[in-house]
Amino acid sequence: MTWTPTESGTAAPTDRQPPHSQTLSRGIRALELLAEAPGPLTIAELATALGVHRSIAYRILRTLEDHSLVVRDSAGRLTPGPGLAVLARSVSTDLQGAALPELTRLCEEVGMTAFVVVWDHQECVTLVAVEPRNADATLAQHPGTRHPLAVGAPGIALQSLYTPAQWRNLVPTQDYRPEAAAAAIHGYATSHDEVIRGLSSVAAPVRVPGKRPAAVAVVYVQTGQQDARIGEAVRATATRIEAALA
Repeated sequence: MTWTPTESGTAAPTDRQPPHSQTLSRGIRALELLAEAPGPLTIAELATALGVHRSIAYRILRTLEDHSLVVRDSAGRLTPGPGLAVLARSVSTDLQGAALPELTRLCEEVGMTAFVVVWDHQECVTLVAVEPRNADATLAQHPGTRHPLAVGAPGIALQSLYTPAQWRNLVPTQDYRPEAAAAAIHGYATSHDEVIRGLSSVAAPVRVPGKRPAAVAVVYVQTGQQDARIGEAVRATATRIEAALA
């Protein structure tokens, strides 16, 4: 089943939207900042990043600590807590379970990092990734990594499941790329220098029953690789994942 706004329960736009919870929004943003940071943060650093007084940041963090979503190290610096892992276990578990063995097979076959992205608003978000075990150098693709839906092979692959008219209805702020029409024919999409300069990606869409589609992809340094050979391997992987989800 292909995802549509009606099937997902998306409400029709209205002129008046209910107010958002500023405190909840700040708490979620604090978790995002901690997850994105290369290392632990102090309360002062987090307060600055949130744009709030330190006392406000402290109250938010105390609540997050109570739920084990944030922990402090011996120096009092902040890191994501084990409670996040508990929450993450239920995120697209069927897709993760179906994708992981196929990603492992794909990355060993082509010698590249293989990953699955899910569609989140205007972005593609990495759900799960596998890196080759015996490669001298690989490109890391960590779960939670985001890039705009409008760039890169995964976004093109997602578009390829729709006609231009359907896409305009689903995502009126994003143009339908001509490359998506070609991807619909070949079963996979390619991109070069779009998300990160010097890197290429090949992706194929994955239909997820009852949900928005996802995409399986590989990423590699541009070295004159045969896109067609890689594309067929990625497309075959997407087909096997879909079969496992059926």
